[in-house]
Amino acid sequence: MDESELRSPLPRLSRRGLIGLDAGAALLYALVLLMLPADTGAPPLLVLPLVAAAGLPLAVRRLWPVPVFAAVLSASTASLLLGLPWDTYAAAGFALYQVALTRRRRRWVPTLFIGVVSAVFIFGGAVAGPVGAQAEILGRVLLGASVLGASWTLGRVVRERRAHAAHAARRLADQAVSGERLRIARELHDVVAHSMSLIAVKAGVAVHVAEARPEEALDALRVIETTSRGTLAEMRHLLGVLRTGAADADLTPSPGLADLAGLAERAAMAGVRVDLDVDAAELPDGVALSAYRIVQEAVTNVVKHAAPARCRVRVRADGLRLRIDVTDDGPGARVLPGGGGHGLIGMRERVMMYGGEFTAGPRPEGGFAVSAAFPYES
Repeated sequence: MDESELRSPLPRLSRRGLIGLDAGAALLYALVLLMLPADTGAPPLLVLPLVAAAGLPLAVRRLWPVPVFAAVLSASTASLLLGLPWDTYAAAGFALYQVALTRRRRRWVPTLFIGVVSAVFIFGGAVAGPVGAQAEILGRVLLGASVLGASWTLGRVVRERRAHAAHAARRLADQAVSGERLRIARELHDVVAHSMSLIAVKAGVAVHVAEARPEEALDALRVIETTSRGTLAEMRHLLGVLRTGAADADLTPSPGLADLAGLAERAAMAGVRVDLDVDAAELPDGVALSAYRIVQEAVTNVVKHAAPARCRVRVRADGLRLRIDVTDDGPGARVLPGGGGHGLIGMRERVMMYGGEFTAGPRPEGGFAVSAAFPYES
């Protein structure tokens, strides 16, 4: 279900506005009852209180649904028995609708059966037409009961539909939360995988050259310090979204194509020279972030598996389609211990999210190539 389907086309009134509408309807209804002809010449002192009791309580039906229904039903029944102006239980049905709409569902109330029987009686009464004087009271009672049954059924149907809409809205909210958490998990994976790979490479360099070339080891330690500080800052930014006070977090802009230069500098510290060739106009934030993460993961794989090497990053966007190519001339063999990761899977998921194409594998002339292409809306 689309979110737009959950919105009502009519403007929503406040509770006070709805009560005001009920008050106007109650006053108008009482005036209409006074103009109805009576079957007997009843004194005004008896007509006025019953008419007021049958119509005016409707003004507060949203505040006290059950007492209002009981009062209106009693007044309408008394009017019927005394031959006073009678409303065919229309006011009682109006009050019962609010009861059905707000009261908790009772399993022993056969709403479907009530609705079917009410429809049959109303249709049968319309087909039968006027009845004799002896059956008039019984006919009015059956007609009133049918009106009440129809009002109850309508109220329960609206209540169930509202409950379904609320459930659908909660499901949409849960899906949005799950999607956001999945996005954050991917962001954390990309940040940690890239930075820890760089740190691991530089730490290995520092260990190997610590005694022979202490200055180079010191440079490696500086790279580790800078990378770890930047990674902690970005992780703090991402995890801030999951905290209670996420609105107060320092929400820095998400990385995009402009940050690829910094990515290339960090890769150079780990022995991978990155040649950037970017020709892309303004991209939507989500597309720019996906492009950055794809390049980041591809360069990280070069650092992990091919360093020292030379890497070429080519990004092209024409307003309709984005293409990313990352190639390297490394040996293609692992230089760090450990098994496979989820980098290629993550890149493929980002591309598939836009309905694009993704390929990755060794090149015939040596090295490794990653290619991604997907459409986007400017």
